[in-house]
Order: sequence, then C-alpha cells, then structure tokens
Amino acid sequence: MTTTYDLVVLGGGPGGFDAAVEAAASGLKTALVEAADLGGSCLNHGCIPTKLWLGATSVIEELAAQSKVRVATGQVTVDFAALQSRKDRHIAATRKAMAQRLAQLGVALLPGRGRIAGPKSLEVVGAEGSTTLTFRTLLVATGSRPAAFPGLTPDGARVVDSTGFLALPAMPKSLIVVGGGFIGLEMAQAAHRLGAHITIVDALPRLAGLEDPEVSKALETVFKRQGWDIRLGVKVTSVVTQGESAVLTLQTSAEAAGEELLAECALVAVGRRPNSADLGLESLGVELSGPGYIKTDATLLAAPDVYAVGDVNGRMLLAHAASHQAHYVVQRLLDKAKGAYDSGPVPSILYGSPEVLRVGLMAEEAKADGEAVLVSRAQLIANPIAQAHASTQGFVKCVWRQGRVAGITAVGADVSRMAVAASLIVRAGWTREEAAGFMFPHPTLDESLKAALLADKEAA
Repeated sequence: MTTTYDLVVLGGGPGGFDAAVEAAASGLKTALVEAADLGGSCLNHGCIPTKLWLGATSVIEELAAQSKVRVATGQVTVDFAALQSRKDRHIAATRKAMAQRLAQLGVALLPGRGRIAGPKSLEVVGAEGSTTLTFRTLLVATGSRPAAFPGLTPDGARVVDSTGFLALPAMPKSLIVVGGGFIGLEMAQAAHRLGAHITIVDALPRLAGLEDPEVSKALETVFKRQGWDIRLGVKVTSVVTQGESAVLTLQTSAEAAGEELLAECALVAVGRRPNSADLGLESLGVELSGPGYIKTDATLLAAPDVYAVGDVNGRMLLAHAASHQAHYVVQRLLDKAKGAYDSGPVPSILYGSPEVLRVGLMAEEAKADGEAVLVSRAQLIANPIAQAHASTQGFVKCVWRQGRVAGITAVGADVSRMAVAASLIVRAGWTREEAAGFMFPHPTLDESLKAALLADKEAA
C-alpha cells in the first residue's frame, strides 16, 4: 500500500527541516528527503563551523585590542586539532538532535537522493535501495554549493573550497582567499587569528562589494592594519596546486598572465550555486534561471503544488531567509497565509572583528534607482562599550526615506548585537521622534544606534 504524504520536503537544511517540523506539528503527514546530512550547508559546512572557529579565536582579537591600549599582555594558543574535534562533535550532536525531533513528530526521514518519478511522486535512491513517495505538495529546499569557475576549480589538495577549508587538519601558515565576500572574509579572519598570513584577491574594486561603500572602506582599513595583502580589481587566470604550495596567477593584460602569488593553501570563495540539477523538476513545469535558480511566483510557487524555498530559489542566500520562507509555505498549506510572500527587512551579518550588520535599503541602492534619500551616522568611538573593549573603529549609518528609517548598516566590533533592534526599527519605519522617545539602556552598543538615529541628516 502506497502512502501519500501531505508534504514531501526535498532537502534537510534550515528551510527544509523547519518546514518539516512545523508541518508535522500542525498535523500534516510529512516526509523529509536528504541526500547528505541533516542541517545542510549551514550546519555542516558553513555558518555553524565558521562561527565555532570565530568564537574559539575571539579571545585572541580581544587580547590584541587590550594590548594596544597597554592594559594587558600575554598570548592565547588555540589547539586547532581540539577545535576541529569540538566542531565535529557539535555538528554530529546537532544532527542527532534534529533526527530525534523529526522522529518525535512522526516525520518520515529518508536518506537518499530524490528525483521526480511522476506528476505526484518522488523516487528516493539511498544506500538500501529505492523508495517511491507520493505527495500532495512538494517543497524543494535543496540549498546551494560552493561555486567554481574555469581556472578556479578546487583540486582538494592545496586549493580548496569552503567545505574543504573547514575540514583542514591543520591551519596553513599562509592563505590566499579568492573572493572578498562574506564567506571568504569570515574564514580569513579565523585563519588570521590562528597565525596565517592572509592575501585577499577579488575582481571587484572593494571588499564586501554588495555592502555600503563606507563599510567596504572600513573593512579594508582594518584588515590592512592587520597586515593582510589585499588585491582588488584584479582578475585571476588560475589557481593550482604545485608541490606543497597553492599558486595563483594574476591576469595583467588581455594577452598574458602575470604575477604569481604563492601560499600553503588557497581558498576559493567566489559565491554559491543552487542545487537544482538532475532532480527532474522540469517535468513538473518548474523553470530554472541563471545558474539554476528555481523560478517562483509571489507565493514561492514554482509549479502547481511545488514550492521552492531558500538558496535554491535565489531570492536571498541566508539560512534565516530559508526558514522564514518555509514558515510562509507551511502556513499557506494550512490556509493561514493568503497573500503574497513578504520577507520584510532581511538582516545580514558578517561575523568576526569587525562585524558588518545590514538591514533594509542602502543609500547606494536608492541612488541607483534614482531615489533621493538622507543618511545619518554615529561613530563607535563615542560608545562606552566600544571604549571598554578597546574596539572603537566603526560606525552606524541610517538611511531615511520620507522621514522614516528605511535601512541601517553598521561596521565594527560586535555590531551584530544590534541586529534585532535594527530589524525591528526598519520594519516599523521609525521617525526621529519615535527614536527620541524610546529608552535605550546604558551602557550598551545600542546607544550608537540611538545616536545615529538622532544625528543630523545629510544627502546620500
């Protein structure tokens, strides 16, 4: 007898797992198919292991800051092998807890690769053979993988992607990072704290190219002071393993390659690509765009009774965005969400020291669309918490549209602490008067947010 599931979820990352949990808890008969490990890239090869690295090494950065103001000396040594062991244990325990949660709720968990077998059926091929599931609704949440380009393909030896880098048995003494986005910068900061000499290479003219230009400038200033070699606006011909080194060749002209850079390891962090190939989705009417992103309508519907959430739909490549979209889809299946999907302001954070926080509209985006906005800002140097931690470089910047806050960005130590407050302020569209009437606790980093909200405005 064939079991028909109300919802079959393809992919067990943040979006897929949260959808399966909420659907089952709400009474929907649910199955979850995962080709690799529960938790997806975020838990196993991305957000979580990187934060474990940054958390374990943050004391190195904090001691360095206090040393600069001559109130502390000393040395912190991190046992990298122990750190990797802790990382692996934490991830394994989290996966186990996720599987237990699914079992408690009665979710059928099927390890294996899923592929469309018919209009309402999915074949799952795993280690123990194949199984066919019948569904009323399919949710595709297959996530993404590290991108690679000709000449920039990791070989798994001295040239690795983010997954390979997080699995290294020892931290190299020198590291070339190809890509100045969030993934490359977070991993480079952890490597720097662990003693690696860092070289950043990016074809874009500035670090964190999607952020506010002032933020990019602040990041570059800090990292150069830390001794990083930063090469921006340059093209890479190739990066390969040669003996015990990674060798990167820069393109100096259209006719010839030029300077070579050598390091013990090279990390290729040039973005991510959706996992949508060979799933048979096209047979259901699903359309793909660009490198394979699943096209969705205003309700995240990709085809009749087929939804797509998270990285694979290309709307926003963030774990919390995937979970938010998953909640909407389940609410829609329960007939509780009627209108179009509305993400609201989506916060994003670059972790490390400095950190970058961003939520809502940025001034450069408004200007690109021909929209006039105002900005106001406050420097962290005046903040008592930043002073206490001897980490005063950075700022908070607010974007104003028609007298209301439309966006907030910040760069500096621990600015992620302001993420929830900033998101709520942008979502509510505060006026200056509302900011002035709100009681901000003292002393906190949030006071810099208040100072930016109350500062004089100027044209962007």
